Amino acid sequence: MAIVVVSGNASGFAQEIEAGRHRIAADEPAAAGGTDTGPSPYDLLLGALGACTSMTVAMYARRKQWPLERVSVRLQHARIHAEDCAECETKEGLLDQIDLTIGLEGPLDADQRKRILEIADKCPVHRTLTSEIRIVTRAAD
Repeated sequence: MAIVVVSGNASGFAQEIEAGRHRIAADEPAAAGGTDTGPSPYDLLLGALGACTSMTVAMYARRKQWPLERVSVRLQHARIHAEDCAECETKEGLLDQIDLTIGLEGPLDADQRKRILEIADKCPVHRTLTSEIRIVTRAAD
């Protein structure tokens, strides 16, 4: 199991994320009190979902030997009123909504494009975000 370590000075929002040999900055925009030295936590979450979606559909197209040339995924997060969501179980208060738009380049036919959109919702990060999640928090020794 991979371990990700996040640390930062308690005087601000800027954080350093260590994932194996990779280093990523995270922060809040200046308008939110940060120093804008990196993407916000929600930007990173959307990036993770977008990367997973793109990787998943590209891998599927390669396996099928379909002529997919490039994938782009555009994401946006918002908080919406539950009452505005007819298909949601939650009916009161606010809920999170992620709008995900996939751009597919290449001479795909309509059936291939339809199937790729179905596969997009099967990426592991999407499945994690839409499943029951258990986060266990404890103090370090």
